Amino acid sequence: MQKHEKITDDLDLLLDILPQQISAVLRELDDSDNLLEVVMDLGRLPKARFVNREVVLSEQEITYDDIKAVTRSISEFDADNRAGIERTLHRISAIRNRRQEVIGLTCRIGRAVYGTSDIIQDLIESGASILILGRPGVGKTTILRETARILAEKSRVIIVDTSNEIGGDGDVPHPAIGSARRMQVAKPSLQHEVMIEAVENHNPEVIVIDEIGRELEAMAARTIAERGVQLIGTAHGNTLENLLLNPTLSDLVGGIESVTLSDEEARRRGTQKTVLERRAPATFDMLVEIQDRNRVAVQNDVSAAVDALLRGYPLPPEIRYRDEQNRIHTQKPVVPKISTAAQAVSRAGKRETMPFSRSTGNQRSEVGILAGATPPLALAEMETQPLKPINIFPFGVARNRLTQAAKLLNVPARIVRELKEADALLTLRRYYRERQQPIVEAEQRKMPIFVLRSNTSQQLEQFLVDVFNLASVEEISGQDRTVVDQTQAAIEAVLNGERWIDLAPASSTIRRLQHEMARQADLVSHSYGKEPNRHVRIFRE
Repeated sequence: MQKHEKITDDLDLLLDILPQQISAVLRELDDSDNLLEVVMDLGRLPKARFVNREVVLSEQEITYDDIKAVTRSISEFDADNRAGIERTLHRISAIRNRRQEVIGLTCRIGRAVYGTSDIIQDLIESGASILILGRPGVGKTTILRETARILAEKSRVIIVDTSNEIGGDGDVPHPAIGSARRMQVAKPSLQHEVMIEAVENHNPEVIVIDEIGRELEAMAARTIAERGVQLIGTAHGNTLENLLLNPTLSDLVGGIESVTLSDEEARRRGTQKTVLERRAPATFDMLVEIQDRNRVAVQNDVSAAVDALLRGYPLPPEIRYRDEQNRIHTQKPVVPKISTAAQAVSRAGKRETMPFSRSTGNQRSEVGILAGATPPLALAEMETQPLKPINIFPFGVARNRLTQAAKLLNVPARIVRELKEADALLTLRRYYRERQQPIVEAEQRKMPIFVLRSNTSQQLEQFLVDVFNLASVEEISGQDRTVVDQTQAAIEAVLNGERWIDLAPASSTIRRLQHEMARQADLVSHSYGKEPNRHVRIFRE
């Protein structure tokens, strides 16, 4: 186990270039381990930002002289308005006015921390290309720097250092990168060219790059990976989903494209004819999301994770964390059995409920059920029997929309505020990926966890349709078949240009079916009027 030894790169060198009243307060605070950055804006009070707090450093506002005194003591600002102090990892970023005068400075504290990458060291040494994500300031560059040092002990490593954050300012790189070689970038817009130059000219086995943020850089990364070079990099974005929705960078994880399926394939999958699919193999083999300094989430197969995300059933990541004794723990993901909501909530009550008999309708739902064990309550009933109430604990889901959806479908869904009162937990996939406390507690209680793709009324209504096992077209026959045909004709009329169609008054059972048919056609439907004349209107969004 590596010992964690924090090295602040000559903090005194940074303090010496700051105004005296500011540096004096920082020395008195004596909290350099948690200091992130010092902010100086013209006409405002200077502030220090720590990990968990923000401190005003002086009651005197920053003047032009204060800013000029700092800028005279550092290197020249590059095209990206960043500068530094020779052979340190500190970064000074400028804010300019319209006359290109510097009127604000952000002084980021640079640190080399030995041992930070031990939490993913086995992944680094596996030879796989790894993409690191995380919010600003969480420690992506620190891990990247340590990764370069470790790999350079056994492999030929080239660092493409666009802003001198990895190897520090000046021509001689900081010793924290070990024997890795560093290529600087004259302009941020040329980063992709330097990436390709590194491969063509210097025969690296590993390339390390910070902040992949442009389409050309994403294309260069794919070229490097296809040449068999291990690539370790960071990108803008906190999660895999953020990256996938970013059209500039989605190619890093394979990209997405809209695909039109044949009628037969759409029926087989139980989806609409137009779906999203991964366009190409992912550039990176693995993805590491840094949640905080001592906790990461790992997707060991990026391509599989993207495929699952596009199908609405995100794969839970592997969680790794470091405890107070510096021991590393790994929580292996439990690959959930995905089924429809009605199947999950009916497992425990087979003696009391009718068997689940729907076939192709089962797969069309975009609601994933993650249930590690048998749910505690039998809830699903066929439409011909009274529906039993379900106590639902929504976590990260709009309660008002869920209430409206329950009212619209006329189902006895009860919204509870305590997890202990719930029969099931309803959440969004990004909350499930983050493994927050209610998710973990629900799993410990062996409670069904329903995961929605998005927080929309359509998703919530589809969830209720599945969880209450509402009637499908295949279950309607006889006299009600005429109503089904009329509904289908109304849907086709709206699809062909009609603004809306009002259907004939119908029972709550038929109205539920009509709402479901409209959803399948990507149309909107609402119920209007009072019983027994309550009817459904179908229209476009």
